[in-house]
Amino acid sequence: MADRFSFNTVGLFTRDNKATVEFYTKAFDFTCDWDGVQPNVEMFLGGMRIILFPRGDFEKMTSHSFQYPEGFNGTMELALDVPCYDDVDKEYQNALDKGAQSVLPPTTEPWGQRTCYVADPDGNLIEIGSFNKERG
Repeated sequence: MADRFSFNTVGLFTRDNKATVEFYTKAFDFTCDWDGVQPNVEMFLGGMRIILFPRGDFEKMTSHSFQYPEGFNGTMELALDVPCYDDVDKEYQNALDKGAQSVLPPTTEPWGQRTCYVADPDGNLIEIGSFNKERG
């Protein structure tokens, strides 16, 4: 039996597409062909795809008003795995250097994961984590 659905994309509604594209391409090496004009943006990292759409344009398209969280958005996260614990620390610092806001510095959790959280320009949470103490 064929799968009913295939989950392949996360969509983010932005205040500023340009700032969000710059952040994800610089901090995490997403690729993007965006022309800087169209409201719909597609960004790729390996098999992961994120689409961006400005909040105001989305409301016009749907003829609805929406409430957006202010500050850190605690309703969802984007989770990025890295090879080992040292990479968590390295990528956390890289994200901060590229404009991320710190939410949780690198921490080794009781369940064996080293993890941290940063936020993108719209306050969306990004987890960077690994279950591997060493590269291997």
